[in-house]
Amino acid sequence: MMIIFFRNYSYKLILVLSCLAFSLACISQPRGETIILSTHPEKGKAYPWQMKRVSKTSASGAEISIPGFKTDWWAPAIVPGTALNSLIANGVFPEPYFGQNNMRINKLIPDIADVGRDFYYFWYRTTFDASKNFQHKKVWMQFDGINYIAHIWLNGHRLGDITGMFLQKKFDVTNFIQIGGKNCLAVSVEPVLYPGTMKAHSKTNVAPNENRNGGDGAIGKNVTMLMTAGWDFTFYDGIRDRNTGIWRNVKVFASGPVTLENPFIKSSLPIPALSPSGETISVELKNADQEKKTVTLTAEIAEAKISISKKITLAPGEKRTVRLSPEEFKDLIIENPKLWWPIHKGPQNLYTLKLKVVVDGTVSDEVSRRFGIRDIRSDTNTPDYSRIFYVNGKRLFIRGSNWIPEAMLRTSKERTYAQLRYTKQAGINMLRLWGGGISESDYFFDLCDEMGFLVWHEFWLTGDTDFPADTAVYFNNVRSTVKRLRNHPSLAYYVASNERKVIPDIEPILNKLDGTRGYQPESECCGIHDGSPYKYENPMQYYDNSASDRGSRIDGFCPEYGTACMPVVESLRKMMSKADLWPMNKLTWDYHDGNGFHNMTTKYKTSIEQYGSPKNIEDYTEKGQLVGAVAYRALWENWNYNKLDYGDRFTSGVLFWYHNCPVPQVCSRLWDWYLEPTAALYFTQNALEPIHAQFDFIKNTVSVYNDEYRSFKNLRVRFRLINMDMTTVLEKEMHLNLDEDAVANDILKIDLPTEKLTAVHFIKLEVYDSKDSLIADTFYWRSTDSYKGPWTVGGPLQGGFETLNQLTPATLTCSAKWKDENGRRYYTVNLSNKTGQLAFFNRLKVVNAADSSLVCPAFYSDNYFSLLPGESKTITVDFAIKDMKDAQTKVELEGFNVKSTVITSE
Repeated sequence: MMIIFFRNYSYKLILVLSCLAFSLACISQPRGETIILSTHPEKGKAYPWQMKRVSKTSASGAEISIPGFKTDWWAPAIVPGTALNSLIANGVFPEPYFGQNNMRINKLIPDIADVGRDFYYFWYRTTFDASKNFQHKKVWMQFDGINYIAHIWLNGHRLGDITGMFLQKKFDVTNFIQIGGKNCLAVSVEPVLYPGTMKAHSKTNVAPNENRNGGDGAIGKNVTMLMTAGWDFTFYDGIRDRNTGIWRNVKVFASGPVTLENPFIKSSLPIPALSPSGETISVELKNADQEKKTVTLTAEIAEAKISISKKITLAPGEKRTVRLSPEEFKDLIIENPKLWWPIHKGPQNLYTLKLKVVVDGTVSDEVSRRFGIRDIRSDTNTPDYSRIFYVNGKRLFIRGSNWIPEAMLRTSKERTYAQLRYTKQAGINMLRLWGGGISESDYFFDLCDEMGFLVWHEFWLTGDTDFPADTAVYFNNVRSTVKRLRNHPSLAYYVASNERKVIPDIEPILNKLDGTRGYQPESECCGIHDGSPYKYENPMQYYDNSASDRGSRIDGFCPEYGTACMPVVESLRKMMSKADLWPMNKLTWDYHDGNGFHNMTTKYKTSIEQYGSPKNIEDYTEKGQLVGAVAYRALWENWNYNKLDYGDRFTSGVLFWYHNCPVPQVCSRLWDWYLEPTAALYFTQNALEPIHAQFDFIKNTVSVYNDEYRSFKNLRVRFRLINMDMTTVLEKEMHLNLDEDAVANDILKIDLPTEKLTAVHFIKLEVYDSKDSLIADTFYWRSTDSYKGPWTVGGPLQGGFETLNQLTPATLTCSAKWKDENGRRYYTVNLSNKTGQLAFFNRLKVVNAADSSLVCPAFYSDNYFSLLPGESKTITVDFAIKDMKDAQTKVELEGFNVKSTVITSE
């Protein structure tokens, strides 16, 4: 997906936005009629904003915030957004994500450390009409997020200030707002106080292409998105304005004299009985009037048939936290509650709490919050004292990942949905919000609640950056974030920092405001060891546990363990010029690889060449998908094998490093920055499916993994070894009973008849249930290349695949049907291999009929698949109709030995 901006001579901005849409409507937003002051709202009226550098105007906030103030020479602004995104949209600077445009040494976009804070210090201004429905009510203005210091004015009056990127703050504007008339809001936003600069790894001066994580560390003195100073997995030299701006929504809404704030529902669930649950509700009541008020607070949970009320008297201006407990209200005891479970473990049942406060017979305020009833805890009562998580009393093996925010905050509801839907498809069960990133939106957490992900939340500290200069600011941001997120059942674990031992003590805050979730001070303590590998390595090294130079990593709980996958060629063409793309310009490729951090132009390139010398960029990237597919699946399968106490050593979980691309990268993940899936998604989906059969490429054994809390009786497991000419060299099968949440390791030991094997051959594994229905299958390609041990090239999973280029061409019989429904287009594609040849590594893609560009994001139930002779497959695809360029789309098929074709649609 691209951001395209057009500018006319009147300097008005027209935005074609499929990506940069920050307005996130969610369940926990203000109630009733709400004005969202956004340039690109999800729905409803758009409010134009303008911007001007503070140093370029002598006018005061009182003057600028008057509706009639002249803004003839002000520029359009994106709100929510950042200063740099607005400047790019206005044509002042080039697109940072293309080629070498963002490289600091090129000086195409000024870095705040070079030009000073004032360069990105802007006034932002908008006007709006206040609804007549706000008449005779208290009117509030809420800021959901600014970065970094905001000075706020409305109609000539100063409302106050906000400091810190993660502070949500509300102002009473009743005495300043013009009901039914024109209002003007003006906000000056200062950049971070300590932007930091680059720093070499050594004591010598900074090399042109060298920077430590977090630069010189000064960025850590702020409470902000620390990775904007540069990090090894993204743009190593950072984001030029450090993401200065109004980056979340500004809202205006009304209430009666008594308001409800920060509701919290706390569940108590007995283990292992799981019934009954006790629900304790707390909410802050504020009397904004100067008179005493006697009010009625009502609470309803319709799903549990709960409706209770309580009378309360509030003094003038009083703010009080009111609690409704099961001891006081027996209705808050729920027999046989419907529990919330993680993905693959059970349903994600959710309840809705609705609160109202009534004053003199009229509803003064009302709020609602979704919540789930579940018990999540962890301990280190394991053989190696590693941390293990439990959900509703059952052990949970973590197969998680590290969530990274979009580097320039170019996010949207659609982007968040796409990434989390891909996450669910992959089978990931935990997401870590890494300490160098951000606290994600309410919409993000709403989807995690619905999709069954646990969330590990860190609080903006890292071992690479300095201690916050103002701990009061830090604590205020922590308090605000906890209050905002604590009702989400997906929020599972609090961690103060990423790899930082000296931290501000937030545990008392967490216990006071929450108290239902575990906590540890840093990411590498308390039963969680250090991470690695982070880069592409020979996947054979996952099997002998040698992929990290730090020693054994596949043991205990590893918070960072990963590899990479190349993006598709269509995405690479958006990322850089044709001249940089092929032949490969190493400088540009490395810049989009964290300065070469992930080995994409070295070790990954070497692995691609094991499939034969690439003829062109299309051939190179297709083989790059093969390399990434193998690496991802092998990584996950080795953690599967060692799950809990079933493998060679005890493991309790892993968090893949890292989950999503913050910028366009040649080292993509399960999908690339443009939201086009890579082969890694589908091979991860295969490895993390609920029931999975897998092959060990060193032991030559077959194992079966069960991720469900139920057992399976009389499963049939089938193994086939097939040569290039499709002759079956060896076939074995067995029956087994598979316990719940277990692994049956090494159930088949395979003596490979090496003298009968072609240089490249194939393994097919299948699992059938007690009714002989296929419930899982896995397809591998393997070579006769020998593995010579750690830090070598080759082995049956990495080297010796040149003869795949000699596969006999195959043809698939295909058909497709489509329909449009609820704003989405759905395809059902049927494919059959009626030939005697393997149809190897096939990719379906939906493209716009006019120019054959990809429709993106599109959700394929499977892709990059192979079909043996006689096999068939049905794949479904869906996507938003608004993401099409025109009314016509088509489905194309391409494969390693299958001629590209357009599939006829009905």
